[in-house]
Amino acid sequence: MKKYLVIGNPIEHSLSPKLHNYWFKINNIEANYDKKLIEEDQVESVIKDIRKGNISGINITVPHKQTILKFCDELTPVVKKIKSVNTIYKINNKVIGDNTDAGGFEESLKHIKYSLKGKKIFLLGAGGVAPSLIYSLQKLGALEITISNRTVEKAENLKNIFTELRVIKWGETVDFDMIINATSLGLKNNDIIDLEYNKIRSKFFFDVIYNPVKTNFLKEAEKSGNKIENGKLMFIYQAQLAFQLWHGLKPKIDNNVLSLI
Repeated sequence: MKKYLVIGNPIEHSLSPKLHNYWFKINNIEANYDKKLIEEDQVESVIKDIRKGNISGINITVPHKQTILKFCDELTPVVKKIKSVNTIYKINNKVIGDNTDAGGFEESLKHIKYSLKGKKIFLLGAGGVAPSLIYSLQKLGALEITISNRTVEKAENLKNIFTELRVIKWGETVDFDMIINATSLGLKNNDIIDLEYNKIRSKFFFDVIYNPVKTNFLKEAEKSGNKIENGKLMFIYQAQLAFQLWHGLKPKIDNNVLSLI
């Protein structure tokens, strides 16, 4: 039986096993998908398991999306651009680093029929998923993208890849049409992102976090009448793309899948 894995730290919040194992079952694929907490110094050992054939595919979540780059034999064109990996597989004995976060984000916006053309975007966080988001935001026609990160150097580093990016200090704000939380703030119940929510109206708040379903970031935005969306659809669509890379089969996203997560 083939084995698949999602690695990260923290990892307990991940619903990847639930989704992939459901797709295995309905598509009659003999495989198992699990999750594993991995420290940075353990990443290479997981890649060795891919090389040996002990594991057939890996998804990567925070904080290893950049760490894993150096252990791949080949990178797909999008990964070469954004320097972020979330999907690993082996072709002709070579470990391939791929990314489905960008495609998952794009498909999620199509699903809810939200157009980025001419929109001003405020991105919070410069971690592993941020490059994928910026790549897609630019691709889909965002007018301008401003980023803020608790460690300003990380945000500045992204300007080496995306030169049009505007960087501001954490705690500062700008005018925006859409704001995206790409930080880990929200995974814990007491996590707060400090914004003047009561002064923000008719904007779109997007959180890449999908578990919990509604972070404090989204709860506060909703109170002021803003449109909100969590990372559930992005998560499902990126998983669909990864599944297709591994199995050559595009699993259905229907009401059963949507109610599963």
